[in-house]
Amino acid sequence: MQKIILAVAALAGAVVPAAPAQAAAPVLVARYTFDGGAVGGRVADTSGRAPALTVRAADQGVVRFEGAPQGGRYAAFPAACAAAATVCPRGLLEAANDADLNPGTRLFRWSARVNVTKAQLTGSANVLQKGVATGGSQWKLQIGATNGRAQCVATGVGSPTVYVVRSAGTVADGTWHKVLCQRSGTSLAVFVDGVQRGQATIPAALTISNNLPLRIGGPNFNARRDMYHGLLDDVYAELG
Repeated sequence: MQKIILAVAALAGAVVPAAPAQAAAPVLVARYTFDGGAVGGRVADTSGRAPALTVRAADQGVVRFEGAPQGGRYAAFPAACAAAATVCPRGLLEAANDADLNPGTRLFRWSARVNVTKAQLTGSANVLQKGVATGGSQWKLQIGATNGRAQCVATGVGSPTVYVVRSAGTVADGTWHKVLCQRSGTSLAVFVDGVQRGQATIPAALTISNNLPLRIGGPNFNARRDMYHGLLDDVYAELG
């Protein structure tokens, strides 16, 4: 008993180190649920921090917002064109450049729920992106045409190197999947339905910052390939 009492007394006078500070949770900086559809050609952000999306179309393309408003809606993008088609309807959603979507070297997550089939992939379907790999820097979520795997892409300012991490399995199976990309320090990771399915190492100093818009459903209207032709829901970004 004496030893126990002495030990407690010693602890009472000891200096106890402070607990390590907890890292701040990432902050939601953009979210598009599509539940309200498009009003006046614009889709509202529900995070309170990001600009609204503008619905854009080419060659009579239409982005539809399907589902019951009470039960939640999703975006449906134009169907893929036949190889011999002379006119190819295309559509995408675009938001203006925003500082919160330029993470620099900070922790950053970008995510979307996708529903697409292998037949709907006409290239590396661009689900969402900000920036271009050859023009400063970029973060992107796409689905590869060959195996339908989710891909997270990052390119830094002043660097020609494109870093890509691919999910271990396909997401192009006609069912809903939540895909999340995360850049944290030297890690670029892809998660599918809450499970990490791939990881790549990137430089800690890799900086993502550009003055280009956020685009959802395709990179631009310059070509038929790389457009997204499936269903999409709950697009968001978090900054830490």
